[in-house]
Amino acid sequence: MISPLHYLPAHPEDAAAFVALRGQTRQNAISAERLAELGITAASWADMMENGNLSGVTCDHEGELVGYCFGDLETGEVIVLALLPAYEGQGIGRKLLELVVKQLHAKGHQTLFLGCSNDPESRSYGFYRHLGWRATGAIDKYGDEVLEYRF
Repeated sequence: MISPLHYLPAHPEDAAAFVALRGQTRQNAISAERLAELGITAASWADMMENGNLSGVTCDHEGELVGYCFGDLETGEVIVLALLPAYEGQGIGRKLLELVVKQLHAKGHQTLFLGCSNDPESRSYGFYRHLGWRATGAIDKYGDEVLEYRF
């Protein structure tokens, strides 16, 4: 029997683990060093969570963090969805995204947005579109295509 997955609210004290996992994803991995260059460290991540702007959901399997999704409660942006490669294709990313989308909608957002690769070969390209996200025609400061989801 496969042990269960646990979906839990993210906690600021786990921010270092979020940074570490971000560098282990198969596509769009970003190292801790590169995140720091962008101003994202475990401390800044924890601060954003403690200030109430950043809300997230994690998934763990047998006590190991295997994925997470975070959204900005003020803007309605889905900031990041990250999953270890060994856990892809099991519906975990979809579930994490669903839970964060519900949080953002509960805060009153009727339209959500995120930055996504515009490369059709990228997993994220088809993933979000399959779930109803649509291109806006805009490109964010990182060169990613801005997608939106309307309720």
